[in-house]
Amino acid sequence: MNSRPAAAGAALAVLSAVTFATSGTFARSLIQAGWSAESAVVARVGIAAVVLAVPALLSLRGRMHVLRSNAVSIGLFGLLGVALAQVCFFNAVRYLPVGVALLLEYLGIILVVGWMWLRHGQPPRRLTVAGSVVALAGLAFVLDLAGTADFHPVGVLWGLGAAFGLAGYFVLAGRVDPRLPSVAMASAGMAVGAVVLLVVGLAGLLPLRATFGEVTFAGQRTSWLLPIAGLSLVAAVIAYLAGIAGNRILGPRLSSFVGLTEVLFAVLIAWLFLNELPTGWQLFGGALIIAGVALVRLDELRGPSPTPTPASPEPALAVDRR
Repeated sequence: MNSRPAAAGAALAVLSAVTFATSGTFARSLIQAGWSAESAVVARVGIAAVVLAVPALLSLRGRMHVLRSNAVSIGLFGLLGVALAQVCFFNAVRYLPVGVALLLEYLGIILVVGWMWLRHGQPPRRLTVAGSVVALAGLAFVLDLAGTADFHPVGVLWGLGAAFGLAGYFVLAGRVDPRLPSVAMASAGMAVGAVVLLVVGLAGLLPLRATFGEVTFAGQRTSWLLPIAGLSLVAAVIAYLAGIAGNRILGPRLSSFVGLTEVLFAVLIAWLFLNELPTGWQLFGGALIIAGVALVRLDELRGPSPTPTPASPEPALAVDRR
């Protein structure tokens, strides 16, 4: 790989990680102003789906049949990877620091290991087992079982729900037709997620609350349009487009490691704009979780297991996730 394209790919991957990391901070300002997490998700993914529809349609010129043939996979992606994961994550940030909520969501990668073992008979190798153990040890510190920080069981449950959504996305992403462009899958999946949440909310099964006055962001009073624009344009459109472009240059394996910096950026952004920072033990646990996830992904570089199950390919963990 030439140095210039590699540097450009790395810059795009970092830009994707930084912009994805802003979502919790933008969402926090809306939720504190009276928005429900579900409304924030509908606004984020609905606007992003419309904006990404143009590049998505361009990528599908003459291949609309590919979109139709993958309707089920896109629908499941919209339900799990978009609706469930984001609603749970945004609800988690109501109770937990943004960085802690994101760390809980990242445990979804470890859940995929268990799914592939139980469902498809693909036992993890030693490095994956080691990474999973390290990540689970980190979870104990992130949950601060020693009691040095406020413990919110409801927030933890929401965070683990986001992990299940993320795991579902990874499993589905590994089975999507390779002819389906990533930007088309992202736009269509977010559209499905937005429509489902809107319909369920209008039926009274989920709270859809929104306020349209001023909100507090970074300690300043500002219009509600600022965090909405940040959520939809910065944390979704720019994040996805930069991630897709970086992934094409670096390849999914390398870009996935760069993507791990999202947690670090999320903690930094929440500290700068919300003045919140996890405890020392939680930061230590977060480092363990990141290290554990890195070990699991490093194991992927070694290729498939000696006796893989042909009908059940491993999910591609190194794809843009939200």
